[in-house]
Amino acid sequence: ARPNFGFLMEESGPSPGRDTRHRWIVDPLDGTTNFLHGVPHWAISIGLEEDGEMIAGLIYHPIADEMYFAENGGGAYLNDRRLRVPARRKLEESLIGTGIPFRGHGDHPRYLKTLAAVIATTTGVRRMGVASLDLAYVAAGRFDGFWEFGLKPWDMAAGLILVREAGGTVAALSDGNLMESGDVIAANPPLYQPLRELLTAAVAAAT
Repeated sequence: ARPNFGFLMEESGPSPGRDTRHRWIVDPLDGTTNFLHGVPHWAISIGLEEDGEMIAGLIYHPIADEMYFAENGGGAYLNDRRLRVPARRKLEESLIGTGIPFRGHGDHPRYLKTLAAVIATTTGVRRMGVASLDLAYVAAGRFDGFWEFGLKPWDMAAGLILVREAGGTVAALSDGNLMESGDVIAANPPLYQPLRELLTAAVAAAT
């Protein structure tokens, strides 16, 4: 349908197209470790970028037959149901998703500082192992917020527009471009700033 668009994929990297304004950002299997161990929580993630901005996204969770999708200005959906981020206003009542750096990757002491801060402040933290679905869960109101360090563009491309179209806020936790740093924070508007301040203070304490 769009033969001129380029691709950015986890397995093959960038493949420029004749259309330099658009590219698909694809993770054909997000949650590989879960998949290999028989944990029924993994997804297919496809995002569409136009001039560096995400304009559409789709995340499919085959095990649950859940299709999350969003288009710029068109809202976010789970199958045929419109999505909105949760309405909770207090961190102590919130459930927050996260991603944990694994062996040989990431700054483990920095992450543990942020985890300790969030555990001490919220009702709970969940690590599911699939960043695309974590962001989709924020859009669907299952998580009140999410943070992770060092994600790749294909891990979050579709999830970014899902959260935004569901009324949430998603941005870079560190300085710089989100797609380049991969340090992401997402939440509903009332919780975004308190969660950001909590994480920023924890990162500062780790340095």
